[in-house]
Amino acid sequence: MYLNKAIVIGNLTRDPEVKSLPSGIKVTSFSLATNRVWKDKSGAKQESVDYHNIVVFGRSAETAGQYLKKGSSVLVEGRMQTRSWEDKGGGGKKYRTEIVADRVQFGNRPGAAGSTGSTNSSSNEKSASQDDSTQKDAPPVDTIDYPEEEINPDDIPF
Repeated sequence: MYLNKAIVIGNLTRDPEVKSLPSGIKVTSFSLATNRVWKDKSGAKQESVDYHNIVVFGRSAETAGQYLKKGSSVLVEGRMQTRSWEDKGGGGKKYRTEIVADRVQFGNRPGAAGSTGSTNSSSNEKSASQDDSTQKDAPPVDTIDYPEEEINPDDIPF
């Protein structure tokens, strides 16, 4: 059994580029930055950034091209693919590894905490209007409402 699955969450490093195939299918490409933070042996904070090339096809490509922009937060789920071609300038064979997205989910928009959208949803317009109407009543995304009462470990049956 083989598995080719990639899931990345990051920010766009450039505005999406929308093109059309000869068949009329839309193709959107953009670059996504993900970062990793850790402490080294001496306890100093280290950080590294990775850049991922993303390609989206079809209706998801149209939606991504319309709503995403440089700096947007996004979750991408798809498969890894490496393409190769001969360089026209005589530079030899060129390679490009990219994630072909099956699913693109938008992150929080600036000034609109808690609202997300997904390009694989069949009712984006309906969910967007629901988000706008419930956004005023919803608590901020960063908070968790914990119960006021204390839990006694002796009361747990296992």
